[in-house]
Amino acid sequence: MAAVKRIGPGSAFKVGLIVYAFLGLLLAIPFSFMGMIAGSMATSSSMIPGAGLGFLAFLVLPIVYGLCGGIFGAIGAVIYNLAAGWVGGLEVDIS
Repeated sequence: MAAVKRIGPGSAFKVGLIVYAFLGLLLAIPFSFMGMIAGSMATSSSMIPGAGLGFLAFLVLPIVYGLCGGIFGAIGAVIYNLAAGWVGGLEVDIS
């Protein structure tokens, strides 16, 4: 068995950034759809943004999810490194 002794926080940040940015892009589809529907049903006197703002989800969600995923991935790597120092790391059977 091999043991994972350390995870690089920079590496964990990059992986978390990409994975969660992709997740944010996938989640932007229903958020954009709901935003467009809500905007198209709004009257001119209401405070609901127009249908065009639903597309803003395709820009904002991947960036926000990616940054949060990267930051928390790096924090998780640091916490793992502390725990692995105490108990010896995660044992993995590689064949």
